[in-house]
Amino acid sequence: MMKKFLIFVFILLILIMPVLSLAQTVLPPMKSYNQGVVPCDNITVPCDFNAFLDLINNVIRFILFYMAIPIAAIMFAYAGFLLVTAGEEAAGARTKAKSIFSNALIGLVLAAACWLIVKAILFILGYQGAWIGF
Repeated sequence: MMKKFLIFVFILLILIMPVLSLAQTVLPPMKSYNQGVVPCDNITVPCDFNAFLDLINNVIRFILFYMAIPIAAIMFAYAGFLLVTAGEEAAGARTKAKSIFSNALIGLVLAAACWLIVKAILFILGYQGAWIGF
């Protein structure tokens, strides 16, 4: 039990470290809205509805393109590795690899479906930004 927990913590730290190391980068200027250009300096401009929807769009884009797709690719590679290195116990490893392939594919399809649902909701709410999710 402790071994699984330590493996989980190690993988979590590996995934979080790039985020922490890039925490001090300079942000690019934000998009222009109805009130004018929102600068990234010390000048504060009140947020509007489009800025809030842009935030939601950025979060969804990050989760889909920077988390879901790489995790699915890692799982596909792991399942392929299990399938290739099965050796004498081919039936058990093949079953495990097939279940990993199918679960990764279902997860990827589910992430894409959720992205489409959020895209439709943002479109209905009147988000006038760029193509939602791209």
